[in-house]
Amino acid sequence: MSTEMKNILVTGAAGQIGSELTGILRQRYGAYNVVATDIKEPPSDLREAGPFEFVDVTRLEDLETVVRKYRIDTIYHLSAILSAVGEKKPQLAWNVNMNGTAHILELAREKSMTRVFIPSSIAVFGPETPKNNTPQETILLPKTIYGVTKVAGELLCDYYVRRFGLDIRGCRYPGIISHKTKPGGGTTDYAVAIYYEAVKYKKYTCFVKEETRLPMMYMPDCLKAAVDLMEADFSRLVHHAGFNISAMSFTAAELAAEIQKHIPGFTCTYAPDYRQDIADTWPNTIDDSAAREEWEWNPEYDLARMTKDMLNVLSRRFAEGNL
Repeated sequence: MSTEMKNILVTGAAGQIGSELTGILRQRYGAYNVVATDIKEPPSDLREAGPFEFVDVTRLEDLETVVRKYRIDTIYHLSAILSAVGEKKPQLAWNVNMNGTAHILELAREKSMTRVFIPSSIAVFGPETPKNNTPQETILLPKTIYGVTKVAGELLCDYYVRRFGLDIRGCRYPGIISHKTKPGGGTTDYAVAIYYEAVKYKKYTCFVKEETRLPMMYMPDCLKAAVDLMEADFSRLVHHAGFNISAMSFTAAELAAEIQKHIPGFTCTYAPDYRQDIADTWPNTIDDSAAREEWEWNPEYDLARMTKDMLNVLSRRFAEGNL
C-alpha cells in the first residue's frame, strides 16, 4: 500500500463508477482501508467486502462523522447528479454537485488530507468549444446545470490547490460504458443501453441521431485513469482538477455497426429526444496530450475490443437469466 494513502473514503460508491472503483481500491489498498458511502443501498458484494456507511454529501455532519470514525486521509468523491437527470432537477444537481464538492474540499482542508480525487466531465464544454481535438485549455461555456457545476467544481478544486496547498486531482471523463451497472441518468447512456438491448431483444431505439459522435471510454480504462492519476508524482502535474482524457470516439451508427458484427440480426432505429440537444454541445474528439505527458495516461480499449468484451459478458449473463 502507498505510505501516503492509508484510509480511503469513496462517495457515490453505489453508482456506475463507484461500484467498480471501490472494488479496485480494496484490492489495491486493503478491503478495510476503503470505506464505501452512498445514500442508496449498495450491491451486496460491495457492502459485504468492506466497510459501508450511508452518507448524504449535502450534509456536512454526515461526512464529518465518517471521516472522523475511519480517520480518512484520502477521498474519491464520485457523488453527482448527471446531465439528463440534472436538467429535470437543476436545484438538486446544484445542491449535490456544488455543495457536496464544497463539503469535501473543506474537510480536506480542515483535516490536512493527503489527496482528493474529484472527477469532472466533458459536460464542461459547450457549443462554443472547438468540437474536434478539443484542447486542454479552451472555452468552457456549458449549457447544462451539470456542466455548470463541473466547471465551477474544477475552478474550486484548483483554488484549493493554489490557496491552501492541497493535493486535489481530477479528469474530465467522457461517456463511460460498463456491463456491471445499468445507465444512471447521463446523456451518453445510449452507448450502454444499446448493448443490453442488443443481447436481450436484438433491437434498440437510440435517443440521439445516428451521426452523433461523442468521446467514450470503457470502464476498465475509467478505473485505470483514476488510479494512475492519484498515484502520479504531484511534482509532475501542471494541471490538477480538469485533465482531458480520451480513449475512443464513435457515432451512434458506428457503434450499432460494430455490434452487428457479433449479432448480425441486430437493428437500431433513431428517435432523438431532449438529450440530443445536450449531446450537440459536446465535443467529437478530445486532445488528452497533457494527461499523457504529465502522468503517462494511456487507454487500453478501442471500440472493437470493448464491444467484444461487453457482448461476451452480457450474453453469458443473459444465458444465465441474470440480465
